[in-house]
Formats: sequence, C-alpha cells, structure tokens
Amino acid sequence: MVAPSVEKATGAENVIWDLSVFYSGIDDPAFERDMKALDTRVESFASTYRGRVAQLDSEEMMDAMVELEAIYDQRGRIGSFSSLLFSTDTNNPQYGALVQKTTEYSSQVTQKLLFFELEWGKAEESAVKNLLADPTLAKFQHYLEAERRYQPYQLSEIEEQLLVEKSVTGRSAWTRFFTQLIGAMRLDYDGEKLTLTQVLTKLHDEDREIRAKANDAITKALRDKSMEFTYIFNVLANDKASDDKRRKFPTWVSARNLDNKAPDAVVDALIQSVTSNYDLVARHYNLKRALLGYDELTEYDRYAPLPVKTSDAFYTWDEAREIVLKAFSAFSPTIAEVAEKFFDGNWIHAPVTPGKRGGAFASPTVPSAHPYVFVNYTGKANDVMTLAHELGHGIHMYLSGQEHGIFGLYTPLTTAEMASTFGEMLVFSDLMSKESDPEVRLAMLAEKIEGNFATIYRQIAMNRFEDKLHNARRTEGELSTGRISEFWMETQRAMFQGSVNLRDDYSIWWSYIPHFLNTPGYVYAYSFGELLVLALYRNYQQRGAEFVPQFIDVLTAGDSDWPDKILAKAGIDLTDLNFWNDGLAILREMVDEEERIAHELYPDKF
Repeated sequence: MVAPSVEKATGAENVIWDLSVFYSGIDDPAFERDMKALDTRVESFASTYRGRVAQLDSEEMMDAMVELEAIYDQRGRIGSFSSLLFSTDTNNPQYGALVQKTTEYSSQVTQKLLFFELEWGKAEESAVKNLLADPTLAKFQHYLEAERRYQPYQLSEIEEQLLVEKSVTGRSAWTRFFTQLIGAMRLDYDGEKLTLTQVLTKLHDEDREIRAKANDAITKALRDKSMEFTYIFNVLANDKASDDKRRKFPTWVSARNLDNKAPDAVVDALIQSVTSNYDLVARHYNLKRALLGYDELTEYDRYAPLPVKTSDAFYTWDEAREIVLKAFSAFSPTIAEVAEKFFDGNWIHAPVTPGKRGGAFASPTVPSAHPYVFVNYTGKANDVMTLAHELGHGIHMYLSGQEHGIFGLYTPLTTAEMASTFGEMLVFSDLMSKESDPEVRLAMLAEKIEGNFATIYRQIAMNRFEDKLHNARRTEGELSTGRISEFWMETQRAMFQGSVNLRDDYSIWWSYIPHFLNTPGYVYAYSFGELLVLALYRNYQQRGAEFVPQFIDVLTAGDSDWPDKILAKAGIDLTDLNFWNDGLAILREMVDEEERIAHELYPDKF
C-alpha cells in the first residue's frame, strides 16, 4: 500500500466512523445469522402473500407493509455495513469480497420479493382507490400510490428476476470494478505516488505550476486507463439501452425522471433555463482571468484562488465543526442538535487515506440505525462547505427516517439536495456577514459562485454530455475514446463560452466521474436541487423565522408525498416553471456583486 503524501494535520486524521450499530467487524458471526434469519422471513412473506396482493383488504395490506418494512430494514443493515466499510478502502480484498457477497445476496432477496410490486401494479384501479382511501393505510398511502407509476414499464416476474440477477454480474460488477480502478490508481506527482483525490486537491493551489503539474498527472493517469474506462462506459451505456428498450421507455432519461418523480417537461425547462444562461459562467471567468493577470485561463486555472487576501485558507477539523454548528444553530437549534449527533456519535469518516473512495457522500442506511457522512477532509475552505453539505443530507435523512420509516427515507434525487445545499448557504451567509474586508468578501464570493457553477452549470453540461453519449451509443454502436471525448469537449466548451481555454488534454476527464456509471441521468438533480434551494433561501430571507418550521417540516416529510405537495408547505410551486429563472436571478445578483467589488478594488485591471 502506498502511503499518502505528508500534508498539514487537520485534526480529522482520527475521525473514523463507528459501524458497530450494525456489526462489530467483518468477522462478526451475527452477519451470517442475520442473512439466514432474513431468508426465512422473506420465504414466509412470499408464501403468505404471493398471488393475493391485489385482493388484500386494508388490514391485510397494513400487516404486509409493516413486515415488508422490517425486511427492507434488515436487508439494509447488511448492505449498509458492507458498502460503508468498502468505501474506506476499496483496495482491501476482504471488503471487496464482502460487498460482492452482499450484492449477490440483496439481489436474491429482491428477486423473491418482486412479486409484491408486480401484483400491486396490476391491481384494478377501482380497488386500489378504495384501499388507499382507508385511513388504516395512511402511513403507506403515498408509497403504494407512487409504486403504481412504474406499472406501464414493468415486465413479467421472471423477466424482472432475471434483470435483477444479471445486474450482479453486469452493472453492479462493472461499477465496482470502476471504483476499484479509481481507488487503486497512483499518480506520479513530483516523485510521489498519490491518489487521484490527493492530486485533485492540488488544482485549488495558488501556485499555477503546481496546478499544471497536477493537471498533467491526472491527464496521464486517465489516458493510461482509457481503454478500460472506455470499455466500461460502452458496456454500461449499452446495458442501459437494452433495459430501456425492453421496458419501452421513450428516452434514455425517462426512467430517471420517473424515479425522481419529475415530469419530463419540468426537467426540459430546467435544462433550457440553465443552458440559456451560460453567459453568467463566461462573465465570472473573464473577471477571474483579469484578476489573475493571465492572457487566458486554461482548464487547470478554473479553481485557482484569486490573488487577494483571504480570511483563513486552512481550517482544522474543530474549526470546521464550530463554523458549521454555529451557522446551523442560528437557523434552527433543532437542525444543529441533529448535526451534533454526527460528531458526537462517530457517524463521520473524515481522513484522506490510501484506497479510500474519493469525494463525499451521506448514506441514509436504515431507520433502525442512523445516517453516516463520508468526506475526504484536507482543511480547505471547500472542505468546510462539503462538510456542511453532507451534514445537510444526513440531517434530512435522519429526520425523514425517524418520522416515516424506510419508505419515507429515500427522497427523489431532485429534492435530495435540498438540505445539503441549504446548509452550504447557511454557512456561507454566516461567514460573509462577519467579514468586513471587501477583498476577503470578494474571495469568498468568487469561491461560492464557482461552487454554485459546479452544482448548477457543470451538472447540466454533464447532463448534455450524457445525452449525447447515450443517444450515440444507441445509434452508432460502440464508441471510441475519441468519440466520447468529442461529446465531453463540445458540452464543456459550450458552458464556458470561450472564457476558459479547454485544451485537448482535458478531453479524457469524463472518464473518472462515477455518477455517469452508478446512476445514469443523476447529475441534473444537483442543478434542480441548487436552484430550488436558492428559491427557498430567498423565501427564508423574505419571511424570516416563520419559514424555519415549515422548512423542517419539508425535510421531515422525506418521500412521504409527491414533491410538489411537500414543497408547497414552504411556499414553492414546482408546477411554475418560472421558478428556475428566479433561482438563477439570485446567482446573477451574486455575479453582479462580484464584478462591482472587483472593479472598485482593482479598476486598473479592467
């Protein structure tokens, strides 16, 4: 195992999560016992309800749902333990074997339970309407109603079982292989062997030479694996095309929109609104080029800090904790109390270690346990924002899981970013309000704008890349590395509108992004969520304290109702397509303010 390079200590080196709420370790005998017990429970459930689902009365359906809820929770405990463990060291063969074992096991359980949703989907509409009107089923009313939306695309039980079974050696296997490839990569950087995550952080360095070296190291590493990455992308794009064809989904993204409970028209409006406002991206990066004093910006200058005074470029773990909790507490003591549980209960994994998966995430696990937060903390300002972001996810998951159980826990991707990006806004606004130095405010504002761009504009540009990739794979057959790279450069250059010179080296950078493989079509949900939060935050600014309990109600609701009905509680009308432009208007105001401060401070640069 290659040791990471020596970096300044952050205090996060020993911030390791405690997974004992599930099992004591990889060799805990309870793991096997639980799988056997669950097998018995699933078999009993199937023998009791197979062939009867469409005829169940409200009391019987309630009993079935309570038991199904318990089954899913128990299966989730097994899967959560193995996946969380694997994320901390993707190169550990024992962890990898455990993930594969639980993936195969989960597939078997899913196959045995498929009959329930298929029979429910085929139930007569009149019987369904009467059943769902019974208050006995109030807790599960929305889940049962929402499951019916898949009925037009469902296959026979044996076909559904085969798709689930083959995904273990298909999509799941390839995505795991991709994760291991990325985790095992060691990049040559100034004589050191570093992980991809470690080198990516250097793209934020103030030294242009360091950024250029990091960029070259990443490009070389990705090109060295281009054959593998290209093949994986082709296989999984074709796998999705095959599934979509068999289910008769009209487009490559239809399944994702259905899962997100987002009508195609709403998603199309979002994409149109964002792509028609690419001029904001160009305005910011043209300003940045002038402030940096460069003739042109290249791809490795995108995240360069501005050459202005900053309040503190490095944050210890304790400082980050204090910043986040204070900002959350000022908004709502309830939100802060939940966030503290993550710190005090060891629900966070924070250090950068060899083999650890890159990036950050929050896992809801199951209601009988609690969520976990995963970050790679290096002490940068972006890491503080990332911590706030993932804690926002965790709070959302905790509140919804405690209130509604497992069927209200997993929110659609479009609304899953609500608490996370709102948490970022709280931290940012708190820091900005305490800063009086205009130079520091400019640096903070520029960094926040770039964060918003990454969440709104970059994700839509990546959605446009996915659109080209999937449609071309279906019409042209297997795609070459060069062809995929063409799509990447075309969609990325469209976003920057000439403000950043994306050199040919950047053409391979599509290949390390896991969302394209793990969850096709996912990326637009980031933009959806960010613009939604900007609108929510404007609502908060206008209404103050009365908004807070309504927002907490929205988070607590989780997936217990349709998104438009949940968000109506906070004054948001998702059916009004103009709200996307309202969110972008806030971002436009931020760019206006950035330009104003920059021109006042440095008139000679313009």
